[in-house]
Amino acid sequence: MRYILVTGGVISGVGKGIIASSIGMILKSAGIRVTSIKIDPYINIDAGTFSPYEHGEVFVLNDGGEVDLDLGNYERFLDVTLFRDNNITTGKIYQHVINRERRGDYLGKTVQVVPHITDAIQDWVERVATKPVDGDKRTPQVCIIELGGTIGDIEGMPFVEAFRQFQFRVKRENFCCVHVSLVPQPKTTGEQKTKPTQASIRELRGLGLSPDIIVCRSQNPLEKSSRDKVSLFCHVQPAQVICVHDVSSIYHVPLLLENQKVQAYLIDRLQLQVSTSRPSRLMSRWKELADRYDRLLKEVTIVLVGKYTKLEDSYASVVKALQHAALAASHRLDLKYIEAADLEPRMQHDDAQRYHHAWKELVGANGIIVPGGFGVRGTEGKILAANWARIKKIPYLGICLGLQCAVIEFSRNVIGWKEAHSTEFDPKTPNPVVIEMPEHNPGQMGGTMRLGQRKTIFKKSDCLMKKLYHNVECVEERHRHRFEVNPKMVKDLEEKGMKFVGHSEDGERMEIMELDDHPYFIGVQYHPEYISRPMKPSPPYLGLLLASCGKLQAYANRGFRPSPRMSFCEDDYDTDEELEDATSQLSVEKTTSTS
Repeated sequence: MRYILVTGGVISGVGKGIIASSIGMILKSAGIRVTSIKIDPYINIDAGTFSPYEHGEVFVLNDGGEVDLDLGNYERFLDVTLFRDNNITTGKIYQHVINRERRGDYLGKTVQVVPHITDAIQDWVERVATKPVDGDKRTPQVCIIELGGTIGDIEGMPFVEAFRQFQFRVKRENFCCVHVSLVPQPKTTGEQKTKPTQASIRELRGLGLSPDIIVCRSQNPLEKSSRDKVSLFCHVQPAQVICVHDVSSIYHVPLLLENQKVQAYLIDRLQLQVSTSRPSRLMSRWKELADRYDRLLKEVTIVLVGKYTKLEDSYASVVKALQHAALAASHRLDLKYIEAADLEPRMQHDDAQRYHHAWKELVGANGIIVPGGFGVRGTEGKILAANWARIKKIPYLGICLGLQCAVIEFSRNVIGWKEAHSTEFDPKTPNPVVIEMPEHNPGQMGGTMRLGQRKTIFKKSDCLMKKLYHNVECVEERHRHRFEVNPKMVKDLEEKGMKFVGHSEDGERMEIMELDDHPYFIGVQYHPEYISRPMKPSPPYLGLLLASCGKLQAYANRGFRPSPRMSFCEDDYDTDEELEDATSQLSVEKTTSTS
C-alpha cells in the first residue's frame, strides 16, 4: 500500500479537496486502484448535526455515514463508493480510544495523546486503506489522505504527529507528502508573493514532514521566478513545484496536474507498477468533458428554491448534479438561488424589493428545483414554487422535502384539502399528507433518520422515470429523511393525477412521484445527486435539464439514448466499439460542418 498525504497551508479552503481528488483521478487513469480518506480535526463524531452554514452540505454515503462534502468530490472524481470510516474526526478517534480504555485494553496504563491517540490514527488509516471501493472487491494500491484545516492549527497537531510517525511505520518509499499553499498576488504591486508558502513549508518541516510536491494555488499561472524561489527556499526541485491557478472549471485541474507530469513523478516516487498494454481513455474523456464545458454557448436557467442559499456549498452535490446534466444536455448552466422565504406573501410587507426580485427570478426560470431541508422556515415558499411550476407547466424536480412540498401543494389546490400539511410543520393538521415514518436503528448515527442506500421498485412500466433509468426494474439511491408521504392518502392523490410510480421494497414508502399532463413534474424522496458523476449524470437531473432545454422529447425519440455528442458519458454505450463508432460519427459531423 502507498500513501499520499495532502496538507494545506496559509488559509483554509485553498482547494485541498479538489487537488486530492485530481491526484487520485490521474493515478486512476494510469490503471492504479485508488481510495481516499478525509480527516477533519473537529471534535464532532460526524457531520450529521452540522448546520449547512458551518461546513456546507452533509454528504451521505451508501452505508448511511453522514460525512464531509469533500468525500463527495472523491466519489465524483474517482467514481468510487466510500464508507463512513473514510471520514476520520477527532471525535471518532477520542471516542474509540476512550471506549478501549473503559474496556481495560490499555492494562491500567496512562492513556496519552502520544502514543495512544497517534497510534489509533495510524491503525485507523491502515485498516480503512485496504477496503475495496471500486466494486470489484480488489484492494486499493494507493490511499490519498486529506488533512483538513491548515498546518499549525492546534486541533490538527495530533494528526500531524501521527503522520510523522506513520512515514517510518510504512517506510519512506511508500509515503508521499503533497502540500497545497496559497501564492497571493496583491493588486497594489501585481507581484506573486511566495513568503506565505515559505513560512508554511518551514512550519511543516519543523513538525517532521517534508513535502515531496508543493502545489501553489494562485490567481494567475505561476511565474518562473516564483517557481524557482519556492524551489530554492523550500528544498525541492523546480519540477516538484506545481502551479494550479484559477481555471474556468474544476474539470481542468486534473489536466493541469497531468501537463506538469505529476502522474509520472508519483509513479516513479512510489514505485508503482503500471500496465502499459492498453492506454486508458479516462484522461481523453476527461479532456473532452473540460473542453465541452468551455465551448458551450447556449444557456439554460434553473432556479433553486432553498433555505440555505447564502452559502453555495450548502447545496454542493445538487449544483454538481445540475452541472453534470447540463453538460450532457449541451447547455451552460445559469443557476439562480432563491431564498424560499422571499416568495411568501408576508415578505411583500417585510421587504417588498426582495419579494419582487424572488418572483421575477422564478418567473424567468426554464426549470425549477426544490432540494431537501429541515424545519418550517421557507416551507410555504417552496409550496408556492411547486404551485407555479405545476400551473405554468415549467419543468420541476423536487428532492426529499421538495417532493413533500409538491404533494402538499397538490392536496391543497387540486384535491381541495386547504389545511393539508406535513406533521413535521403542523402536528394537528386534519389532512396529514406527509407523516413521520422513521427507521429505528439503535446505535446508528442519525438516530431515527432513514439513512443510506435503499432500493426503490418501479410499480408502473410506462412511467417516464423508469425510461430515464433505462427500463431497470429497481434502482438503489441514497436517503436522508424522517418524514414521508402518508400511504393512506396515496389513493386520493393518484385519482387526481399525481402518480407514485416508485415504492420502497415493502411497498409502504412513496419514493418517486410523477404528475399527469405535465412536461416534467417529478418528485423523489431520495437524493439522486449523491451518486451523480461528471460522466454519468443522474437520471432525474438529466430529465430536468433536457425538459428545461426542450430536448426531452428528442431524447425519448432516440429511445432515451444519448447522441454521439455525449460520447464522454462512459456508461451510455454498451461496448468500446459502440463508443468508438459514436466518436467517429462525431468527427464526421465536425468535418462536414467545417467544410
